[in-house]
Amino acid sequence: MTNLASYFPITDPTLIFFVVMLIILFAPIIMGKLRIPHIIGMVLAGVAVGKYGFNILARDDSFELFGKVGLYYIMFLASLEMDMEGVKRNKGRFLGFGLLTFALPLVLTYFASISLLHYSVFASLLLGCLMASNTLIAYPIVGRYGLQRKPSVTLSVGSSMISLLMALVALTAIVASYGGETSVWFWLLFVGKFVGYCVAMFLLIPRFTRWFLRRYSDAVMQFIFVMSMLFMSAAASEVAGLEGIIGAFVAGIILNRYIPHVSPLMNRIEFIGNALFIPYFLIGVGMLINVRLLFEGSTIIIAMLVIAGFGTLGKAIAAYTAASMFRLPKSSGNMMFGLTSAHAAGAIAMLMIGMRVELEPGKPLVTDDMLNSVVLMILVTCIISTMMTERAAQQITLRDREMPSDDKPATAEEKILIPLKYPEYAQRLVNLAMLMRNPKNTTQLVGLNVVYDDDDMQRNLEKGSQLLERMAQYSASADMTMQTQVRVAANIANGIRHAFKEFRATDIIIGMHMHPEVSQKFWGAFHQSLFNGLNSQIIMARLNQPLATIRRIKVAVPSRAQFEPGFYRWLERLSRLACNMECHTEFHGRGDTLPLIADYIRHYHPTMRCSFTEMTHWNEMPHIAESIQKDHLFVVVTARKGTVSFKNALEHLPEEIKHHFSGSNIMIIFPDQHGDAMDEMTFAQPQHTEDQSAYEAIGKWIKKKF
Repeated sequence: MTNLASYFPITDPTLIFFVVMLIILFAPIIMGKLRIPHIIGMVLAGVAVGKYGFNILARDDSFELFGKVGLYYIMFLASLEMDMEGVKRNKGRFLGFGLLTFALPLVLTYFASISLLHYSVFASLLLGCLMASNTLIAYPIVGRYGLQRKPSVTLSVGSSMISLLMALVALTAIVASYGGETSVWFWLLFVGKFVGYCVAMFLLIPRFTRWFLRRYSDAVMQFIFVMSMLFMSAAASEVAGLEGIIGAFVAGIILNRYIPHVSPLMNRIEFIGNALFIPYFLIGVGMLINVRLLFEGSTIIIAMLVIAGFGTLGKAIAAYTAASMFRLPKSSGNMMFGLTSAHAAGAIAMLMIGMRVELEPGKPLVTDDMLNSVVLMILVTCIISTMMTERAAQQITLRDREMPSDDKPATAEEKILIPLKYPEYAQRLVNLAMLMRNPKNTTQLVGLNVVYDDDDMQRNLEKGSQLLERMAQYSASADMTMQTQVRVAANIANGIRHAFKEFRATDIIIGMHMHPEVSQKFWGAFHQSLFNGLNSQIIMARLNQPLATIRRIKVAVPSRAQFEPGFYRWLERLSRLACNMECHTEFHGRGDTLPLIADYIRHYHPTMRCSFTEMTHWNEMPHIAESIQKDHLFVVVTARKGTVSFKNALEHLPEEIKHHFSGSNIMIIFPDQHGDAMDEMTFAQPQHTEDQSAYEAIGKWIKKKF
């Protein structure tokens, strides 16, 4: 039998590139299941395939080339995504918090590294700079809650950029002076070179950019021009005796105003970086890590605890001190600490700079122990940041009692999107939309049929067109206008999302998954991707009988539902449905939620027949199931993960519905969210997010077996 070990490590460039592409593809999926930041996933994958792991790949020149490009790309994107106008408007507060969140972690980490870990002065300063900076890895959580404009959030974003810039400048000074004489003349020369370089770049790059963008609109040429400016700035900084990452960061600051955040050019820049350069760099970093050292003693664990502990302590002191100085509540301090405590790709970038430095021949500045402990530190701080930001976001939402205005439902323009596929069910969904529409304005319906791009595409397109034509005629018979579209997509959920945005719809009404031959999952093949990827109101319905035969509606409302932005939107739709069907509606919810529902109904729908039953805990659902009859409609108001009314009990909603409401008429409502859908890509957050973690899957398996 051929010895497989003889084929490794792989040295063929084609196979190396193929393996790297597989890692970039599957690492985010696997790490998403484990709820580990995908940046760490790329590094761990590099560890596994490197010479200290399973020795699958040889670290050839491509890792050096793409690694350096990825290093610059990280710093370039960090400055390109800065809100420069926000920094200018609040420069006093930003500078104050930025100085605190830079200086305190640097000082604490420096002294801890010298006294406890016995690192050299230069190594301790390097770690101090590393902990002084931070990456906004938890910012997507803020977007989900719609808190981007809160003072604590804007302060954290602006100060993060200031602290990162200060850390880069300090790191450059450290690297420039590590082996030489650090006299007054050295520092004067260093400051002179830095100022001269910045002045030259701020004079030249804007002129080049304005001249080029006015004359050339070709997408490829614009992208190549931006890359040219990036590497010109990086090369010029190295000529001036500075680090290349300073040049990349400065280029991003200068080009910030010329590349809008939502422009196609920005999307191309982010796409290329996230798809190739940055993952390649992170995998290359992982290949340098000697994981076997973890099992040779507790040195690395102790170093990680010291670095992460004192660095995070400095971030916490800075956040709560700034909150006190600016007279912000404790929850704002929690948010500032959560957002500024994570370290990710920027820390790895700075560490790679230090790896090129040798204190003396054969004695590197960054040891293997330090490299491994920093990677572990990144994992720990990302977890702390995510948990703290999630908690602070809920605290701020509840603190401010930001209940949405109740004057919108009656006046806002509406457009309901109805994805239709099965002819036997389409008419009931259209009827449901008609009963929920607002008769006082020009509510429109949009009928959508999405077909897969496969061998049966042409036949399915014809069937979809015929179905939508029948539904348009049915809507016209009720004096309703229905726009229709049949579209081809490789992913059904993406097809629905794109149509939702194209038609500027406000709601989606879609049938629940009821075809086990298509998928055995409760949500089906794409429903879960749809409600996780779209922040607007989605109503899923399973109607076993015509709506006209329904005589009672029962509604289960979760606690804190009144704090969701879409609270009054779903309540308005449900009230219209109940009034049009002339059936009694019974609400089950908490004592602080039901009075708000009652007030709204009394004010806007006084003729609606309803009653209210207090439900102290979500585990009372089986008791509600006992009273559900065949001609009842059971409505569940649920919540997306990461929203203020989400609770762990909602994760078991599919099992409860299958067990207790298997034959019932069901409607599941995902309320509208005004938060940012986070469609844009960043190097800290991938677009793909796993719906279920591996821990949840294992827990369900254990529960099922035992």
